[in-house]
Amino acid sequence: MQAITVQDRDAGVSGLALCELPHPHAAENDVIVKVHAAGFTPGELHWPSTWTDRSGRDRTPSVPGHEVSGVVTELGYGTTGLTIGQRVFGLTDWARNGTLAQYTAVEARNLAPLPADIDHVTAAALPISGLTAWQALFDHAHLTTGQSVLIHGAAGGVGSLAVQLAREAGARVIGTGRADDRDTALKLGAHAFIDLQAEKLEDIGDVDVVLDVIGGQILERSTALVRPGGTLVTIAEPVTVHPRDGRAVFFVVEPDRTRLADLAQRVRNGRIKPIIGAVHPLTEAASAFTPDKRTPGKTIIRLTED
Repeated sequence: MQAITVQDRDAGVSGLALCELPHPHAAENDVIVKVHAAGFTPGELHWPSTWTDRSGRDRTPSVPGHEVSGVVTELGYGTTGLTIGQRVFGLTDWARNGTLAQYTAVEARNLAPLPADIDHVTAAALPISGLTAWQALFDHAHLTTGQSVLIHGAAGGVGSLAVQLAREAGARVIGTGRADDRDTALKLGAHAFIDLQAEKLEDIGDVDVVLDVIGGQILERSTALVRPGGTLVTIAEPVTVHPRDGRAVFFVVEPDRTRLADLAQRVRNGRIKPIIGAVHPLTEAASAFTPDKRTPGKTIIRLTED
């Protein structure tokens, strides 16, 4: 099969290459998915799990990408709950070969059935962004109706879904980003928007929840905005400066079949809509790892037409 692989830790994006790999093996409780569309995170080339397995052994050449939408073609021994020919989407294991390939092996529990009226490109934009937004807002920050939430990167993959989920929950939503992101964030449901390049972040006052996807100085400055009893949640980096009278949480998104199914139903009902940015074929996946700052939303690799 064809796949994008990476072998040199120091080469970065230039080390990505399209090559031929053996067809993946379905281990116990696995399924093999024919990939129709896949998502990735540009920063994953810096993750330790991209280079080693759970025992710390080198696993290169490795296949990046951890979001998948496709069709089940094989079942591993003992696998239940899914059937051959079924449309599925989900989140693959960080320490195994990923989804930028024609086929991928996935634990069945990490996949959810994909309704027939959701296309594979849309579904591939949901797993990391949707689960991250939900877990940040509700599992970690416990956002409730009437609270205020500051969402950094409000036009990005995670931020755009977080804005929609927070607005639906009855929160007051403030988005941030570049000037070009303002209209997108407001159309998604943000009540206000801060241009991080031209406006003062501190002018928004205190909020109950901060969702950070940027890190660095933006993360540090955001700690002062958390009101007593509030929560700062980040996926960018471990927190070194904590809110004075609140909590700080750094987390890595976890697979959740039940929540994936819920997110899919929200898409079907029109309650949320992932923003799809650029869509590339597998042959252009390597170049897609360099983000296009002019294109908001999630970049998707499409391998098979619906």
